[in-house]
Amino acid sequence: MKEKIEKFLEEVRVFQTSSSEELEQFRIRILGKNGVLNDLFEEFKNVTPDQKKDVGQLLNQLKTQATEKINATKTLIESQKTEKKSNKDLTLPCQFEFTGARHPISIVRNEIIKIFGNIGYTVAEGPEIEDDWHNFTALNFPEEHPARDMQDTFFIERNPDIVLRTHTSSVQVRVMETTKPPIRIIAPGRTYRNEAISSRAHVFFHQVEGLYIDHNVSFADMKQTLLYFAREMFSADTQIRLRPSYFPFTEPSAEMDISCNICKGAGCAMCKKTGWVEILGCGMVDPNVLENCGIDSNVYTGFAFGMGVERVTNLKYQVKDIRLFSENDIRFLQQFESAL
Repeated sequence: MKEKIEKFLEEVRVFQTSSSEELEQFRIRILGKNGVLNDLFEEFKNVTPDQKKDVGQLLNQLKTQATEKINATKTLIESQKTEKKSNKDLTLPCQFEFTGARHPISIVRNEIIKIFGNIGYTVAEGPEIEDDWHNFTALNFPEEHPARDMQDTFFIERNPDIVLRTHTSSVQVRVMETTKPPIRIIAPGRTYRNEAISSRAHVFFHQVEGLYIDHNVSFADMKQTLLYFAREMFSADTQIRLRPSYFPFTEPSAEMDISCNICKGAGCAMCKKTGWVEILGCGMVDPNVLENCGIDSNVYTGFAFGMGVERVTNLKYQVKDIRLFSENDIRFLQQFESAL
């Protein structure tokens, strides 16, 4: 009887099939009511007592191995059916249903960097938490200047004053302190001011400021540089005009307007019917600023300019509410250039 059981054990070991019908026939033949296993248990009754232990162990082994083999084969057949039905290659890279988009502020900031990079400007960066010297004093701000007041500036500490930078001009100071002219840099970054949030103002915004210092740098150099920028950013027929203004760190100082890119100078709501839109402030670097940073104002001259990235973005994409840039509304963001 042992030989008979071992014969069936070997049959179980070598059994393979990919057919559910063949598997069911095998199960009935081995484990069915009238199957091999039941017949063997009937024969077991006639086994002599001295062989019952060995034969009983073989019968239990046959039952266990047959059950495991049938269950494993059934699982394999079902998984093969699922794969065939789905007809999908699970090893292929996944495909996203939605592509991302660059933030409009990032798009415009990168475009500004590229435009100035084409004429030799490099990018400089600095900390967003600044001390009084780099944010105010070195830039020729008198102690009584309104920009030092708590209404405009976020102060982190007092005596000495530590603030969230109100402009990226502080980066210009750091570059002038550590770099020998010629200097030609732009400083993009986030800035902070304590203002009421509205469609035209926010407590944080982005700036790109520029600085050029060398021998014999003139106001005409600055004007031509800014004209080049305006035409590269908006259109080749863009015109600029410079209006006298005041900034503590430049003298003379000016505000720069561009001809409205929406109405082409005819007059519209964006330009308030004037045909001109202000986009930046600029001027020749004040000699006091140069001296504060260790640069001889008798040898070197330079110009500086600064623009709000949100302002340029508003004009480029005709966005009327600055708050949209920080609300993370995916419906707004998906309108812009697809991410690479």
